[in-house]
Amino acid sequence: MTPARRPLWPSRSDACWLIFAALVFTGMNVLLYALGDRTTGAWGPAAGLVLQIACDLSLVLLFRFPGPVCAFLTAAAVAMLAADTFAPGLLMPLHPLALTTVPTITPVVLSQAARVLDRRSVLLVAGVLAVIAARPWPPTWAITPFGLLNTALPALASLYFQTRRQLLQSLRDRAERAEREQHLLAEQARAAERRRLAGEMHDVVTHRLSLMVLHAGALGVTSADPAARTAAEDIRREGALALDELRDLVGVLRNGAETGPRTLSPEEPGDPARLVEESRSVGVVTDLMVDGDPAQVSPTVARTAYRLVQEALTNVRKHAPGGSATVSLRYHAGGLDVSVDSTAAAHPPDPALAGSGSGAGLAGLRQRVELVGGRFDAGPRPGGGFRVGAILPAYVPTAEGTHCDPGARGR
Repeated sequence: MTPARRPLWPSRSDACWLIFAALVFTGMNVLLYALGDRTTGAWGPAAGLVLQIACDLSLVLLFRFPGPVCAFLTAAAVAMLAADTFAPGLLMPLHPLALTTVPTITPVVLSQAARVLDRRSVLLVAGVLAVIAARPWPPTWAITPFGLLNTALPALASLYFQTRRQLLQSLRDRAERAEREQHLLAEQARAAERRRLAGEMHDVVTHRLSLMVLHAGALGVTSADPAARTAAEDIRREGALALDELRDLVGVLRNGAETGPRTLSPEEPGDPARLVEESRSVGVVTDLMVDGDPAQVSPTVARTAYRLVQEALTNVRKHAPGGSATVSLRYHAGGLDVSVDSTAAAHPPDPALAGSGSGAGLAGLRQRVELVGGRFDAGPRPGGGFRVGAILPAYVPTAEGTHCDPGARGR
């Protein structure tokens, strides 16, 4: 497999910085050439300048070709050392203005090499250049300290900052990983608590409701009073519906889905049309708009919409007497959009009726909607009135039971 080719520059800022540095050092070498002595060797008076400019311009290619650029810089330093030792004046003037005995671009190259080369290669190149620049045979105060400042110091500083940057990144990654693990543990704790609550509800509440339904059924069969039989049948029917809803809620708490496909019919208490009729029967002008097929959503989602409409219409009766309401249900392949829009109150609400609630109705609706994966929205309408709405999925996206959820057909 062919290794990925390095980019010419990691970013636009790096490109600007490298080109700027190369031009600055080129200009500085041209200035030193103009103000100082010329080389006197066989290669001409500008031999040293040409070599310096070649090294300066090679900085632009450092990120694409880090190894060849460092090798070229080291070869240029060796050539300068050899020329100064065996052919004085060939590549360096006999009396140079600058104290450096390596290419002037050396500290910049070494400071950037740690970003593209491994630590061993950087130390090797910096060590060779430091020996050439310091010339410890014999050491002099004019050359050795300045040579070390030009080579060893930028290389070590660059390695230090590179290591520090890697350490900070490692610590940041560890902190993010720990935060993710903490979030996962919290989710697991919440899931365990939901399962525990589901078990308690199933073992205690379901048992009592089942007994209530059985007793109501027995009363309806044995009682001779028609009114008692009718009341017993009402109790039995409501208890059976409560058992169905409790079973669905327990399934959601356990991260399950529907216990089986079941379509809401207009006669069932879960139909919002009955809520609209009840609202009209107590004098609230209520309109119902339905678009789409209710069978596209699962029973749990349909019950969530039913509870939202129920709570919203209850609030209209409590807080907006004399107002009107519009219930909108739009069924589509992605789920259900439900909203209840009410107008402003025509006269002040009854204090006793308005204060009869717990004050947690909207919060409970939000929690119910979010439990099935929907988005809840409630707030005043422009010009007066109030709006309660939600965007619900077609089914509860849980691990179990998706294959039998009618809302999963479109997924």
